[in-house]
Amino acid sequence: MAAVGVDKSDVIDGVFLKKLSAIRDERGFLMEMFRSDDLFFRKFGQVYLTVCNPGFVKGWHLHRKQTDNFTVVKGNARILLYDDRPGSKTRGGSLEVYAGEKNPMLVSIPPGVLHGFENLEGEPFYVINCPSEVYNRKEPDEIRVDPFNNDIPLKWKNRRGR
Repeated sequence: MAAVGVDKSDVIDGVFLKKLSAIRDERGFLMEMFRSDDLFFRKFGQVYLTVCNPGFVKGWHLHRKQTDNFTVVKGNARILLYDDRPGSKTRGGSLEVYAGEKNPMLVSIPPGVLHGFENLEGEPFYVINCPSEVYNRKEPDEIRVDPFNNDIPLKWKNRRGR
């Protein structure tokens, strides 16, 4: 059963974009982000918040096992994804997504897909991630790629990051 507002990327296999909407009243709003009955839900690992300051890049990186499921909850982000997975039917595919207060969505990124985000605006943005795995400080499931010196065809607009 396909969920309303969920698009499976044709550009990168395994990437899902879930359009979010807020239920508003005079007190404020409520916005569901990620549910265990979402068609792309794998399992729960942990929840964390990360903040990206104006002018900075957080990327590139990928995970071997982990699926990231993140939502920009304050501010706005430019999110880049690149499929360099050997044997992937969408290898070489890239995706640029603008998400946040102006375009609320959850982005689900499977293992092996390079990704990151940058802040092009004047205020920090806040991301809540609900990855499928618990972070292991002794053996992190993360491979980092230099954000500026690489063969990835997508380029960051900012010049500060890692």
